[in-house]
Amino acid sequence: MVEGIFGKKLGMTHVFAEDGTQVPVTVIQADDCYVVQRKTVDRDGYDAVQVGAGVKKEKTTSAGARGHFKKAGIPCLSHIAEFGGENLDGLKPGTTIKCADVFRPGDFVDVAGVTKGKGFQGTMRRWGFAGGKASHGSMHGRGPGSIGQSADPSKVIKGVKMSGRTGGSNTTIENLQVVDVKADGNLILIKGPVPGPRNGYLVIKRAHKKPYTPPQAAEGSESGEAAEK
Repeated sequence: MVEGIFGKKLGMTHVFAEDGTQVPVTVIQADDCYVVQRKTVDRDGYDAVQVGAGVKKEKTTSAGARGHFKKAGIPCLSHIAEFGGENLDGLKPGTTIKCADVFRPGDFVDVAGVTKGKGFQGTMRRWGFAGGKASHGSMHGRGPGSIGQSADPSKVIKGVKMSGRTGGSNTTIENLQVVDVKADGNLILIKGPVPGPRNGYLVIKRAHKKPYTPPQAAEGSESGEAAEK
């Protein structure tokens, strides 16, 4: 199966584990995930699946993209990415991918998205500077303090932490655990926060730094149990 899909962030809530512990989770909906194109070794040099999500208006889509989606028999989509995986031959263009087909409770995933934009921020908000004294006429307040040298080298060194645009950047949070997968609503519950605002699209992929057990091996077939004995 493909190793990742798109999802739309719905918000955060909490669930209770079997031992009664409260677990904060982010609810992600994996609706409208279509197979757009199948990449093969013979034709493209590698094995992958092009997946799209987020239905948008046809008039806002370029002519080339409209033809690409029409060939697959799917509506125009706003987000497209390629994912690898195992046993991809069954995924034909136009196929709908469900979250329950890709992830199971207990899996570890990497979630990528665009963080919330904060606009232009000062050094205290952007970098956590302490600021100056707020009393006795220091006139420092929320200023950044010294940023460079005087005579030598008489310039501000590159990379100095200063005020500037904050947020709105591509961010990936690794090794998040899937708490539950609800096939009925096509929902994934992931432990902890993920980047981006509500209704923002995310890329959810199998964690590459964590071991992965295929579903067949995890179910514990009779042959597997016999081999262990």
